[in-house]
Amino acid sequence: MKKIAIIGAGISGLYIANLFKNSLNYEITIYEKNDTINSEDGYGIQLSVNSVKLLNKIGFNKLSDNEKFNPEKIDFFSMNSSNKICDLDITNFNTADIKYTTLKRSTLINFLKKDLGDIIKTGFKISKINDKEKQIKISFENNVTKECDYLIIADGVFSKSKNLISNNKVKPKYNDTLAIRGKLTKFPENVNKKNVALFLGPNFHHVIYPLNSNGDLNFIAIMKHSLSLEEQGNYSLFSENSFIKRILEKVPQEIKEFVTGIKELKIFPVFVSDEFLKIKNNNIHLIGDAFFAFPPSFAQGASQSIESAYELFMSLNTDKEINFFKKRANKLKMINFRSKFNLFAFHLSNPLIIFFRNIFLKRLVKNKKFLEYYLGRIYKT
Repeated sequence: MKKIAIIGAGISGLYIANLFKNSLNYEITIYEKNDTINSEDGYGIQLSVNSVKLLNKIGFNKLSDNEKFNPEKIDFFSMNSSNKICDLDITNFNTADIKYTTLKRSTLINFLKKDLGDIIKTGFKISKINDKEKQIKISFENNVTKECDYLIIADGVFSKSKNLISNNKVKPKYNDTLAIRGKLTKFPENVNKKNVALFLGPNFHHVIYPLNSNGDLNFIAIMKHSLSLEEQGNYSLFSENSFIKRILEKVPQEIKEFVTGIKELKIFPVFVSDEFLKIKNNNIHLIGDAFFAFPPSFAQGASQSIESAYELFMSLNTDKEINFFKKRANKLKMINFRSKFNLFAFHLSNPLIIFFRNIFLKRLVKNKKFLEYYLGRIYKT
């Protein structure tokens, strides 16, 4: 029986553990650095059909309808005027049991971990990886050493395991944007409660969407903002009241009053990957944000964490020769380009260019060939 060690109990690590847990050929263990698994209640996520299809393989379709929501459209608004520009019907990519889904991150995490039990080991902070021998040796800060045949690194964009493997040569970079997250108690009056609402503005855009049928709403905004190198490394800065107050003062005037009513508001810097790390040891693999992190303006973060985990599972658990790294890198190059392009298009500030952007948007969201190319190629697993 082959031993698999998974570093990180996030979405990708938990999902791939669910795929492997019933296999008689593998013994799996998840090592999580925190003493508990992080499941912040107010953090919403969007799951496009590519990931819902894969989650259904482990029973996601049996999750109560009260715990998730299936929006029908993405409504585009101009932040300056609150006028609706157009809408994109995302149900065109749905099937009877595979639908675009929004929910709380905590709901998904709790679903993924509920059947894993003792597979998850918390309080294990990795300190060293030795892959020079036949078996991979992992050392932790609690003086415990484990051996495994396969090592799956799923500990996020700031992956310490990835740093150890690359000798700190591959690090994420600050994307010159801040993310503002929080919970809402009610929708703005001009917003359809069945849809995802996307507001576009100069150097700032925000998204509002329902998380379940109980009326819980998620708010996330992406704001252009420069940080010094010292500020980028000072993680405690982003929870300081003075910093939060300073950032909120720079929020566009049109939504300042609205933002002050957001509950559990948090601000954090957006870091992205700059390159792909090809590991020489074929028994060590990266998945999720540890593989590659892109801007959040395409709403594919959680979906690609799930998709990368499934592709690796298929690569390791079938006789087919699948080049996991090449396939995953090619897919993420497409998503990274689209994410950067979306961010650019959402944050335009020149009135004339915005005028033409809106005209193109109205046409493109109704163009089936364009949608199949721009979204369909991503949503298809």
